Amino acid sequence: MMKACIDIGGTKVAVSLAAHEPRWRRSEPTAREGDDGALARQVIRLVDEACAEAGVDPRAVREAGVSSCGPFVIEDGLIALAAPNICGGLAGPGRGLPNDWTRAPLEAPLRARFAALRVENDGVAALEAERRWGALRGLDHCAYVTWSTGVGMGLCVDGRILRGKNGNAGHGGHMFVSDDATGALCGCGNYGDVEALVAGSAIGRRAAASGHGWKDARGLFEAAEAGDAEATAVVDEACRVLGRALYNTVALLDLQAISLGGSVFWHHRDFLLPRLQAQVADHLPPLTAGVRLLPAGLGERVGDFAALALVV
Repeated sequence: MMKACIDIGGTKVAVSLAAHEPRWRRSEPTAREGDDGALARQVIRLVDEACAEAGVDPRAVREAGVSSCGPFVIEDGLIALAAPNICGGLAGPGRGLPNDWTRAPLEAPLRARFAALRVENDGVAALEAERRWGALRGLDHCAYVTWSTGVGMGLCVDGRILRGKNGNAGHGGHMFVSDDATGALCGCGNYGDVEALVAGSAIGRRAAASGHGWKDARGLFEAAEAGDAEATAVVDEACRVLGRALYNTVALLDLQAISLGGSVFWHHRDFLLPRLQAQVADHLPPLTAGVRLLPAGLGERVGDFAALALVV
């Protein structure tokens, strides 16, 4: 039976259909305009478009897994999104998002479309996929971390994936790791948390405003990879910030390994991985010795497989 695999991120929404492996993929920028029901309508439309491409009656696709950025809030027992990179009402006009939403309904409208539905934080869903098919197979003490538009985590200790009271365990992007809050406004309203300092969107804004000719985060990282000393210094500071978050996670949970994905990390992984590994390994060997940082085994398809892992 065909199932819908739905991956909701701060930058894009991707939908696939799967019996055994995600196929007939549709992707477009995440809806951020109109009323707060726009995102759920976008998801349903993309599922129907994927069904049309696959030659499948949309009414036959009755089961869906949703891997979504968060945080989540619970309304009448159902999940809604309060995602900083989608809901512009959380931080206000300073973040420049084109809406005033403080949340976006998700589970309620999708339950009206699908008979069976599972919604999880995208870090949790990616962790399940990485433990089933990817770099974390066989590990009981591990995490998945995405470094992308935002920074998110999925956490597993003693073979049990942590979820928390509203499914928000792993929101490491909103930890404070620095006193440098100058201009670092996160979409959640915090100043100076991990996302505000090193998320792809934050790095891009700072790169474009730096006067060095770096148009966006990709331009900054490419300049660093080419040997530009100033760009390298900026990237090293970003790795120090994220590295602190990774170390804190290892120290708190006593992990064996962390799998890393997300567009910022993935496109520059050979350059970034040793820098991040050094940030973890340089502190308290009784906790960090032997801890491995690994590129996501599912690569750029981790989001598709994350949604599939929820309905396997």
